[in-house]
Amino acid sequence: MTDASTSPSDLEAFKQTFRRHAAGVAAITSVAPDGSPVGFTATSLASLAAVPPLVTFNMARIASAWPAMTVGNYVAIHTLGPRSRHLAEKLAADNAVRFVGDHWHEGPHGVPVLNDVTAWMVGRIIEVHPVHNNAVVIVQIEDGALGDEDEALLYHERTYMTPRAL
Repeated sequence: MTDASTSPSDLEAFKQTFRRHAAGVAAITSVAPDGSPVGFTATSLASLAAVPPLVTFNMARIASAWPAMTVGNYVAIHTLGPRSRHLAEKLAADNAVRFVGDHWHEGPHGVPVLNDVTAWMVGRIIEVHPVHNNAVVIVQIEDGALGDEDEALLYHERTYMTPRAL
């Protein structure tokens, strides 16, 4: 196990580096133990394996959606484009308003599926690995669909943007 403490200069270098590292924006949704919908934006979504289809994402264990991240529970993973930027903003806002409105519907296994996304997948959480105050969540995909094609939505320097062609 590594030491969780960092010096201020290490922390600042870390923050500055990842602000400059553009990442794709995904939205993760699920159902909390009390039956209410929960969700958040994530830039840590990654493919883990094609066979079986596995994905991974990271999250803080203090997040409002954390109680839903249990082995056996289902999540929906959505990829977003510029046309669905409003969904990223909504799921990054106050958790009390994230599911107010008609921007989602109930999907497979009762999980919230966001409307008008570039793609969505539903899967079962098969492993959760706590790391300090965070966790790595591994999901086996079971269902999904493509939405309308769109450009990529990136998060870079604390803002949403689209890539520019070179």
